[in-house]
Amino acid sequence: MAEAEAMYRRALEGKEKAWGPEHMSTVDTVNNLGLLYADQGKMAEAEAMYRRALEGKEKAWGPEHTSTLDTMAEAEAMYRRALEGKEKAWGPEHTSTLDTVNNLGLLYADQGKMAEAEAMVEKAWGPEHTSTLDTVNDLGFLYKDQGKMAEAEAMYRRALEGYEKASGPEHESTLDMVNNLGVLYKDQGKMAEAEAMFRRVRMKNLNELPTSPPTTNRFVTFIYYVLIFFPLP
Repeated sequence: MAEAEAMYRRALEGKEKAWGPEHMSTVDTVNNLGLLYADQGKMAEAEAMYRRALEGKEKAWGPEHTSTLDTMAEAEAMYRRALEGKEKAWGPEHTSTLDTVNNLGLLYADQGKMAEAEAMVEKAWGPEHTSTLDTVNDLGFLYKDQGKMAEAEAMYRRALEGYEKASGPEHESTLDMVNNLGVLYKDQGKMAEAEAMFRRVRMKNLNELPTSPPTTNRFVTFIYYVLIFFPLP
């Protein structure tokens, strides 16, 4: 194992110098080094290699390419093995165990497996942590894209309630959730519900107009939907 690691490291250094860090031969060596680290039980080093390999393959071939998907599958297997080992060694609530749970959740999110991602992130942080709420919101987007409007609304509402509790009713993140609900309602033709959401966003933004440039997606959506569809009387 030690000799193989030294060989891969020497090969990686040579390829980085010759072709650069993003060349696919370099990325393949990074991936192989990740596999070796996982076999050695060096999970932190393996994770770093897998993430680098994933970024390189996604950039070169896209997230749906078979090579990218293979690396994702290898990373998932590594995290699951690490999680099983940490749960046995330290228990399910140990911080190191929960770090791995969170990392597995992030990998699921990268794979578009938002329901699995939500379960992992919630297990790591609890149902009201902002990381969990972000994943819940992402799951809402996924359901909306799939045309599952009722499920999307449930996710957006859960995220909104969580952010109202965690950050307050006028926090930027809370208003992003309000905006998402408004867009969803409008897309469904629920104009009264959409108006209620957009009016809530509008009143906050009108108060901020002198000092806040319209740089956020929420502000752009606010301008488009509110001022066009719901002008001031």
